[in-house]
Amino acid sequence: MAVTAGGERTPEERQKARDDLLAYAFRALSGRALTETELRTRLLRRTDDETLAAEVLARVQELGYQSDEGVARAEGHRRGVGGFRVRQTLKRRGVGEGLIEETLATRDPEEERADAVAILERRWPSFARKRDPRATAYAFLARRGFPGAVIWAAIREVSAAHPEEQGGDEESETEFEDPE
Repeated sequence: MAVTAGGERTPEERQKARDDLLAYAFRALSGRALTETELRTRLLRRTDDETLAAEVLARVQELGYQSDEGVARAEGHRRGVGGFRVRQTLKRRGVGEGLIEETLATRDPEEERADAVAILERRWPSFARKRDPRATAYAFLARRGFPGAVIWAAIREVSAAHPEEQGGDEESETEFEDPE
């Protein structure tokens, strides 16, 4: 690549670099929605010109192809995960704390409870074979980011619907009591 005497690119070369980086940004966004932080990181791996990367990022956002709000909204509506997992995922992906709080505020607690119950209903037969199905179910839902109150409500509902599948011995029922 030819550079001018001052080490700068010619206008044509800069335009070509911008077009190439813009094409890369569109390819990257075609795979999955990326946050601003994720896209900026990918662009900076392709060029050492931070100004060019910022220019391409601004153009992609201007055209509506990248939006942290859209990523947060999609993650917030994701089924099968609790609010803690949504928070963790958005934070890891570089979304700002204000947008994370806004996203979590839009989540319906009743829908979250229904998700936990649905997941537990599908998995209960395998949990029931464990020594302490309630502890296993609790750990499983906690790893998916559901809060304790939601988990206990789901465990009570599902275990009451399947009394024949309590598994384990009677001692295990008192080892892991509901904190409420």
